[in-house]
Amino acid sequence: MVGYGVRSHLWESYRDGDRVYDNALFSEYESVIQRPEIIAKCPLSLTEISALLASLMSVSQWVYIYYLWRPNLKDEADNHLIELAVAGNAEIIATNNIKDFQSAELLFPNLSILKPEEIIRS
Repeated sequence: MVGYGVRSHLWESYRDGDRVYDNALFSEYESVIQRPEIIAKCPLSLTEISALLASLMSVSQWVYIYYLWRPNLKDEADNHLIELAVAGNAEIIATNNIKDFQSAELLFPNLSILKPEEIIRS
């Protein structure tokens, strides 16, 4: 994927299997990328978007979550990201939404929540 921003650089730096996904996160990606305002700004056709998502799946680790760590975050919608990261033995969650993860009730010392630009700088 060729791009110009921080997120593009981050995507290009991943190795196969570095990303972890589950049904909830991948469904969220599919939903967001199909929003009319996103499609209007995207230079890819719907067929190319589908191919991109298929490519993403092919180089990602698919994780099944068997244990829910709840309650944990104030924003219930973000809890699945912690559960996915823990189930997939991830070391980092890359997000610009740092504030929602700062007041977690449960601590996972081996898991860092970082902005994409922080990951690139390291």
